[in-house]
Amino acid sequence: MRVHFIAIGGSAMHNLAIALSKKGYQVSGSDDVIFEPSKSRLLRYGLLPVIEGWNPDLIDANLDAVIVGMHARLDNPELLKAQELGLKIYSYPEYIYEQSKDKIRVVIGGSHGKTTITSMILHVLNYYKKDFDYLVGAQLEGFDTMVKVTQEAPIIIIEGDEYLASPIDLRPKFHLYKANIAVLSGIAWDHINVFPTFENYVEQFEIFIETIQAGGVLIYCKDDKILSNQVNRTVVNIDKKSYSIPKAIIEKNITKLITAEGEISLQVFGEHNLLNLNAAKQVCAELGISDTDFHEAIKSFIGAARRLELLGKNEFTAIYKDFAHSPSKLKATINAMKNQFPNRKLIAIIELHTFSSLNENFLKEYEGTMDEADEAIVFIDKKTFLQKGMKPYGENFVKQSFANVKIKFFDNFEILEGFLMSINFNYKNLLFMSSGNFGGLDLNQLKDVALGHKH
Repeated sequence: MRVHFIAIGGSAMHNLAIALSKKGYQVSGSDDVIFEPSKSRLLRYGLLPVIEGWNPDLIDANLDAVIVGMHARLDNPELLKAQELGLKIYSYPEYIYEQSKDKIRVVIGGSHGKTTITSMILHVLNYYKKDFDYLVGAQLEGFDTMVKVTQEAPIIIIEGDEYLASPIDLRPKFHLYKANIAVLSGIAWDHINVFPTFENYVEQFEIFIETIQAGGVLIYCKDDKILSNQVNRTVVNIDKKSYSIPKAIIEKNITKLITAEGEISLQVFGEHNLLNLNAAKQVCAELGISDTDFHEAIKSFIGAARRLELLGKNEFTAIYKDFAHSPSKLKATINAMKNQFPNRKLIAIIELHTFSSLNENFLKEYEGTMDEADEAIVFIDKKTFLQKGMKPYGENFVKQSFANVKIKFFDNFEILEGFLMSINFNYKNLLFMSSGNFGGLDLNQLKDVALGHKH
């Protein structure tokens, strides 16, 4: 099989390219810019394009498939040539379905927790040496790539997000997988640039439920009222199973799950992660793994990369970094930190970085989300407004939108760094939340200072 990737540098795209190469396919690809870690990983597998840029000569009639990434534009010269030649053109979710038509497809959807639920399932299946394929949105401990597709595996675990499939296929990705077993973790408005109204966003989940194959299973969080109403309204020939938060206690900053086998110490924490755990447990039950076996395996789960990731700690301070950027994730992560460490003050910093989070009409969705933090900081790299072609706003608008007059606002990372360096971190935790990089802030240096390892 000869497959060509247009925009091979994307996170999912380069992982799929590597997976197909491992399967024995002849893989080529191109992109106008490729960043790390994609660059090194493509190089390691001999898949890095020789030159950056688009080259229509790479497209010929002998290609079995062309996979087009979201980064490619409609006027991409390679895409135009592939269309002209009448080649089979797929988005990567379409091609994942193509590769897994004969497998049991488990699709994890929802506005939050997808990566963690998927990672938990993969961890448990891996623990018991099960044979499975997967597609997940973060690099996981013990897994070489974020995508695996083989001939033999009977099941595939797919993290199914609601963002668009490709420039020529404007359907949300999770509509294309046709799940046999599906999870929905909750609904909280996101991607305002694609779904301009909340109703429009919610509708995507209704469509997703309708794509679940007849006789399939939907596992959903009943604590989410919007989702529950949606599930109850949708008439489909599937088995609907709900989950809720499991019983747990926190002792000496460790969360312990209360189970029939006794207390199980976990390495993850927070109500949102306990919900994620119950979703993963129900999927594993559908795949034949008992609750006892699930509990045994989940004890060693350390979390997905960039999800409440511990950067460092001593006996008085812990520093975490989280991918949280939407309002619901921000609130859940702050709540988790406060509950896990009740005797410590929390300094929480959110970088507004995505199109949705920077949009001044959407910003009011953040109202009250940082109220639980003892010190709440909002950072916007002023260059981000320029890069996204958006109108900048300042401190007063941020305080008003968050409905929190105590918020400290920074738009210069050096001033933010100076402020953080001056804090005495005894009995205080520090939480960074962003899908960006805080304008280049050196988190490791900051960590060393906060933990007392001054250079």
